[in-house]
Amino acid sequence: MIDLRRLHVLRAVEHYGTVTAAARALHLTTSAASQQVRQLARELGVVLLEPQGRGVRLTPAARSLITHADAIQARWDQAELDLRSDHDDPAGLLRVTGFPIAVSVLIAPMAARLRDRHPRLSVRIQEAVVPESFNLLFEGGADLAVVEATPRNPPISDARFDQQPLLDDPFDLVVPDTHRLAGRGLTDLAEAAREEWIAPSEENPCRTQVLSACGAAGFTPDIVHQAWDWNVTAHLVAHGLGVALIPRLAHLTPHLPITRVRCTGDPHRKLLTCTRAGGHERPAVAAALAELRELAPTAVA
Repeated sequence: MIDLRRLHVLRAVEHYGTVTAAARALHLTTSAASQQVRQLARELGVVLLEPQGRGVRLTPAARSLITHADAIQARWDQAELDLRSDHDDPAGLLRVTGFPIAVSVLIAPMAARLRDRHPRLSVRIQEAVVPESFNLLFEGGADLAVVEATPRNPPISDARFDQQPLLDDPFDLVVPDTHRLAGRGLTDLAEAAREEWIAPSEENPCRTQVLSACGAAGFTPDIVHQAWDWNVTAHLVAHGLGVALIPRLAHLTPHLPITRVRCTGDPHRKLLTCTRAGGHERPAVAAALAELRELAPTAVA
């Protein structure tokens, strides 16, 4: 019989990419994690890891086994749901994670509504960047996440997660109040092609989307400043140091001498809700998703 603990270590190696990273996430030593995988391989009589450079990679047998392991995990989650199926009222602990803007604009008001409507339900919120949110879901440290769609996310087809669209968050061109485009209700992004630009820093997932929006408008922006935080970007714009694309969900410091100008072509980023496979059927998660869907349209109005 397969040792499910060892199987979970193998799943973690696949998820995190290395034995060392998997061991860190599982609070094991690297040698202990390696031993768990070796013992699993001996039990099954197959090779699960093979050398690749200085590291290792999963063999085809290991990837086949993980497909079954993901299905086993989903069945365990479904079994737990079935056992609690007679309790339809949301109750207990709901752990929610999301990136900063999602927490401020969507998750916080969602939690307040759930507190008022379902007093037996306790919500715990953790701010986290997108990769960390997927890690928390995988590890069982979160039940629901609000994430940005980025090229680095697990594919929609990943059987471990259920990812669903929540809203499209448009990018506005943000310029100083005195800028020639400030009086426009709508502008073509190409009209800012020769401006100096303030762009998201390399680590910010929105950087790719901003560059793609400029590329779709026919130009590569002249990036003179970079910032992670949207309010830092807004202050740079306010001082006349460049223009920027900023998502509409971002609540900027009030009274700055800046103007948001809507853009033709609908540049935007997509926000998703994500649970472990089948997790959306839990009453607490279903109630949270319903609140998020109700809040989403007004958040970007």
